[in-house]
Amino acid sequence: MMSKSAVYDTRFFTVLYSATDDQTRRKVRAEMARKEKFVSTIVIHELYHTSIATQGRETAKIKVAYVKQDFEVIPVNVHIAEASAEMRHKYRISVGDSMIAATAYVLKAVCISDDQHIKQIREIETAWI
Repeated sequence: MMSKSAVYDTRFFTVLYSATDDQTRRKVRAEMARKEKFVSTIVIHELYHTSIATQGRETAKIKVAYVKQDFEVIPVNVHIAEASAEMRHKYRISVGDSMIAATAYVLKAVCISDDQHIKQIREIETAWI
């Protein structure tokens, strides 16, 4: 499982930055050992937006810099946009969730998420820490 590339949902970073128990921290560290780690540009947006609102601009910039250092950021392209629209229509989910799922679909990667909106999408494989 760990050999497969992965696309990370915003929820992963919420846990990464806020885990307080040792078991969750161990799981996050194990997941971070994965070689091919991707994030959609929508995750950058969601992480920055949430961080700026709750912790300020400087913290938002630091968190995003960390993500860009350890994960390959995948921009939205035509293939991802089309797949996202199809998933959004089929599953009646948000643009953000459909973009993250479509990124995993196009890359043929597992989506690391515990979001029920993403987990319902049959076209992709999901996993959680």
